[in-house]
Amino acid sequence: MLEPQGTLFFLLLMVVFGALLLWLVLTKQVVFRVLAACLAFVPAMVFGIAAVNKYYDYYQTWGSLFADLSGSTSSIPSISAASLGAGASSSLRSGVAGTDPALDAQLGLLFRTKVTGPQSHISRTVYIYLPPQYFRTAYRHYRFPAIELLPGSPGEPQTWVNVMNVIPIYTQLMSAGKAQPAVLVMPDTDGGLQYSLQCLNDPHGLQDMTFVGKEVPQWVAANLRVQRPGIMWGIAGYSEGGFCAANIGLQYATRYGYVGVLSGYFAPIPSQVPLNGKPGGRPHDVNVFAHNPRLAALNTPDEYVLKVPIGVEVPQFFLAAGKDDQADVNAAETFRQLLLTRVADVPIMTVGGGGHQARVWRAALGPMLSWMTTQLAWQVQQFSQQAANQKAAAPGTHLPKPSHSPKPSHSPKPTRTPAPRPSRLSPAPIVHQAVTRTSVHGRRRVPAR
Repeated sequence: MLEPQGTLFFLLLMVVFGALLLWLVLTKQVVFRVLAACLAFVPAMVFGIAAVNKYYDYYQTWGSLFADLSGSTSSIPSISAASLGAGASSSLRSGVAGTDPALDAQLGLLFRTKVTGPQSHISRTVYIYLPPQYFRTAYRHYRFPAIELLPGSPGEPQTWVNVMNVIPIYTQLMSAGKAQPAVLVMPDTDGGLQYSLQCLNDPHGLQDMTFVGKEVPQWVAANLRVQRPGIMWGIAGYSEGGFCAANIGLQYATRYGYVGVLSGYFAPIPSQVPLNGKPGGRPHDVNVFAHNPRLAALNTPDEYVLKVPIGVEVPQFFLAAGKDDQADVNAAETFRQLLLTRVADVPIMTVGGGGHQARVWRAALGPMLSWMTTQLAWQVQQFSQQAANQKAAAPGTHLPKPSHSPKPSHSPKPTRTPAPRPSRLSPAPIVHQAVTRTSVHGRRRVPAR
């Protein structure tokens, strides 16, 4: 009841505020009247912050608030690339003191690491979740697909863990047979809560898109049993992270097969970047493409989706928006119509009972993960079968017996295989879902409308 969104907490704030006002009226001494007036500001201010938190379904517990705002990560192991053996689970465990192999095989493993981009020269923390299957014997040769998850702004990678609760949502889906195993990669997209870089390559500053869209996936594929960037990778985000996912997914279409956009927008807005393009600098608002119309058009998914080279296959998209935010719904519907000129089916989900809010993102997160991981696993299976067929066709080899256990995928670069899609006789599903449960976090830099 005394949690940040609890009714009792709000009542307590009102009682304290009322008591201070009563003291202000009844006391005769000026010094106490000034003190009471000053103190009354505290519960009033906290009440306003708590009301915003309740509206967005931001922090549900004091623990999640403290962990997110303090950046507390002491309980999450930090692993360097040196401790990650080339696909060997044992060397991975050796980098985590006290890791229980049996527990890993049951719950999976969340860890954080530092990734430095050789081209962008950006160095940031990345959170990675390895599913339970990563540690099971049946999957010891399996190379997993991966999904990159991008937060809104302000937000940090641990927001997916502390507030979005992505791990319990995902593990419950897998336990119910509604999702397939994949590695979740959660990079820091801004380098600080004071910035809003929108994953753009600033011509005069940070090369954020290069870091998020190229260097992080390359690091993951090089150090873990994960597929190389391509059709067996997905990218998704909410709010600003949704714009990042759409923009990166289209510009790096050969590096991602699937894209999820939850309440995202499809044209860049002014960014908050560090002064002089140096990490840690004072943030200031700027349109990074103000003097370059070509780059502005390239980084506007609404425009670029119609200009993606014909020889490049556009990734599959999953779109979602809160029914109460008509701007978000209209943006998703418009972008879907544009996508349909290149992609036959585009699932779109409208969530009732919320707008640009956490409850919407959480409600859409489960269906998006189910949709994306199922198709990623199917692509891995197809590639593995192609690799086995190629090996069998080589001189002096024999076709291996069929197996129901996961197959390794260490072969040549995969070709893009069409993913299973809904029937073409009907349009992509539009799901209207009333949401009553509480949820998540993430804010957007709201563009002028």
